[in-house]
Amino acid sequence: MSTIRALESAMEQIAPTRFAAEWDNVGLLVGDRDAKLERALLTIDLWPEVYEEARALGADAVIAYHPPIFKPVARVLPGSIAFDAVRDKIAIYSPHTALDAATGGTNDVLADAVGISPTDRRGLDPPAPKDRAFKLVTFVPEDSVDKVADALFAAGAGRIGDYSRCSFRLRGTGTFFGDPASTSPVVGESGRLETVDEARLEVLVPIAKLDAVLAAHRRAHPYETPAFDLVRIATPPEHMGFGRVGPLETPAPLTDVLARLKHALSVDHLLVAGPTDRLVRTAAVGAGATGELLGAALKANVDLFVLGEMRHHDALRAATQSTTVVMTLHSNSERATLKTLRDRLATLLPSVSLHVSARDRDPFTVR
Repeated sequence: MSTIRALESAMEQIAPTRFAAEWDNVGLLVGDRDAKLERALLTIDLWPEVYEEARALGADAVIAYHPPIFKPVARVLPGSIAFDAVRDKIAIYSPHTALDAATGGTNDVLADAVGISPTDRRGLDPPAPKDRAFKLVTFVPEDSVDKVADALFAAGAGRIGDYSRCSFRLRGTGTFFGDPASTSPVVGESGRLETVDEARLEVLVPIAKLDAVLAAHRRAHPYETPAFDLVRIATPPEHMGFGRVGPLETPAPLTDVLARLKHALSVDHLLVAGPTDRLVRTAAVGAGATGELLGAALKANVDLFVLGEMRHHDALRAATQSTTVVMTLHSNSERATLKTLRDRLATLLPSVSLHVSARDRDPFTVR
């Protein structure tokens, strides 16, 4: 028997919650991690009719792409989805922007629908590398290197993952000439060129521990004026970010791309602005309300930008710059990912019966 905790773990593999936008509310929103999980329903929006579908199915969990609890709530009362879910012991998990950023997630599914090359695509709004730590490089007399290293480790340096007391050491020769009037070197004499057998000692220092480590370094180092370097270490992004951009696997007339998109998203109509008689060679996509990515799409000089929705003036801006914009309506740009997500979860949770909602739909219809 599987559990809600297993679902949480599986979703963390597919769409790590750390990938989500800072403003988002993702992960397990309602539920007991130790409760059983036999059936789950996947949906974009947790409408009341979708919730009734989950109850009729006997679902133990709903994977709702959009978080039904988004902002902090002061009360959970009858009539709210959260109240009903707690009462009925139905867990709710929401991946939202974590799934957008993840490889194989919402934006990759939309890029596949457009025909963007899987091998040549990149993030339309890639995250910047984040400062993670400093590397402290210091030069210590060989007979003092263990003492200095121990002091640095005790102050919080030298940890890599689950390993502690990590360092790199290289033997070499240091030289110095001390001013006779102002120096009292520990090794050798002032007023003459000295050479010393030294070790180059390197350790990683977490940003939060930097002041403590530098203080420990100064206390433990035998030299009057220790020489050291600090190198800022940045962590490469773990994902491509939001949106996707790249060349089509095969350039195609816009009419063919639109037909392929309609089929992939199971929609009959699309909103199109800008040139309509063109060959599409490059395209960008952004699932949901991603009009803020238009600038990046224009900078990439794409022929086509497909997204859920954007503002009127942004559509005019794109059209005047000869970029064709296609809007699918918000959730229509996201819904195709549910089947892909179901298939991926089925591999990780083989004992769980997974169902895509038949009642989930975009709130807008075209008449």
